[in-house]
Amino acid sequence: MSEATSTTVILGAGQAGGETALALRQLGYPGRIVLAGSETHLPYRRPPLSKAFLAGQADEASLLIRPADAWEKAEIDVRLGVTATAIDRAARTVTFNDGQSLGYDHLVLALGGRVRHLPIPGGDAPNVYYLRNIADATRLREALTPGKRVVVVGGGYIGLEVAASAVKAGTAVTVLEAAPRLLARVAEADLAEFFAALHRANGVDVQVGVGVTALEQDAAGQVVAVVAGDKRLPADVVVVGIGLVPNTELAQAAGLTVENGIVVDEFARTNDPAILAVGDCAHHEHPALGRRIRLESVPSASEMAKVAASVVHGDAPKAVATAPWFWSDQFNAKLQMVGLTDGHDAVVERRLPDVQGAAVFMRFYLREGAVVAAASVNRAQEFLAARELVGRRAVVDPVRLADAATPLKTLLAELGPAAA
Repeated sequence: MSEATSTTVILGAGQAGGETALALRQLGYPGRIVLAGSETHLPYRRPPLSKAFLAGQADEASLLIRPADAWEKAEIDVRLGVTATAIDRAARTVTFNDGQSLGYDHLVLALGGRVRHLPIPGGDAPNVYYLRNIADATRLREALTPGKRVVVVGGGYIGLEVAASAVKAGTAVTVLEAAPRLLARVAEADLAEFFAALHRANGVDVQVGVGVTALEQDAAGQVVAVVAGDKRLPADVVVVGIGLVPNTELAQAAGLTVENGIVVDEFARTNDPAILAVGDCAHHEHPALGRRIRLESVPSASEMAKVAASVVHGDAPKAVATAPWFWSDQFNAKLQMVGLTDGHDAVVERRLPDVQGAAVFMRFYLREGAVVAAASVNRAQEFLAARELVGRRAVVDPVRLADAATPLKTLLAELGPAAA
């Protein structure tokens, strides 16, 4: 590698930060790269924490996005267990909690977020668990032993994935959701009802429209019951999944624009041309959606990492052009979603025969005749085509879209080649 002529410092050694560093090297960036994170683990994938890792089907090594020697080979200076405490934009330096400071030519903020805590007494009791990192998942996995009574607060994807893993571990699970239905922020009503029914069929006590009002504790400080209105639910383990707070304090103190995340344009650039932001902490302009949004999505973080790397490398950047997508594994259902379902005015369902007792279907969400989002349950073989339909905002015959005998690839072919 040629002699370093510039330095890029990346704050946050999660997936977004790690992939930004790797993308820089893949582009041929010759400068010095410092990747600094507060955790002591090399960059790893978080989604399996509530799924395979929690269920004991994956170990820590399998979560790593690259093995240790890959970072050395790429000449990426990885510094773990350190936290940035201040950014001096005028001097272009970052100060860390160990007293050291680093100069930068470009700074990439991949600071992620932190779990939202229950704002009531007992919210930080020893047997109240939050899930964000490997340490959290390891503690929770050790607590999920057969016969335990588990109360999950929050009926979003994390809460439901934990509930499914907890049932597999032999525990008795109750899910409490304050909203009138599950997945209220991320899925439409019929899809949410499918997952509610799936959980109930697997023994989960799903209660919606029920907010937690108190946590009863014993003399040792352990939570022994969750109080929700007039209901008292005995509990050995409480798991809270009520959302993520983006880590913006460092950026705000440095005078960067912050509004539900660090505000960036479609090229991940903040209001300081030397500073970019990617991943869960970034509130970015998304051309494919036609609006500004903060996405908590691994695929989105990966795409933004590539965009940020191209900007730092000095290439003509290309904004993220693909619709965001997500996935979730719960019991025998693998959900894959692309696009956002809010604002749709019609739904087309493509139903297929069950496979070994597992439901198989796709739902397409239309706005003014165009496909703007899709959900696939146990139909991974057609999901790539569904993503392309959404990406092209395709207008297709709803009758044929619903017909499982008509491959989605056929419908795409009839649309002709996508615009360059």
